[in-house]
Amino acid sequence: MLIFGLGVRQVLLATLVYLCETCGNTAAHHLVKRVRKFSLFFIPLFAVGTRYVDTCTACGRDIEVSRERAETAASQAGPGLR
Repeated sequence: MLIFGLGVRQVLLATLVYLCETCGNTAAHHLVKRVRKFSLFFIPLFAVGTRYVDTCTACGRDIEVSRERAETAASQAGPGLR
């Protein structure tokens, strides 16, 4: 009997404050890297996919952003916001 599956690991890259285009509030947005990994016997073996997601803390909307845009935003975040 083999036990296998997929798991997701999330890494917070930065917390940015700007105007949300969905709800219109100036709120904190979490920029998160989500890595999906294949696991065998509960041991993560290799990454299956990576997504970068921007989440508004006011309304909860999630949008996927490109890797370049996510890395640029994370590097430009000030030391107090990362």
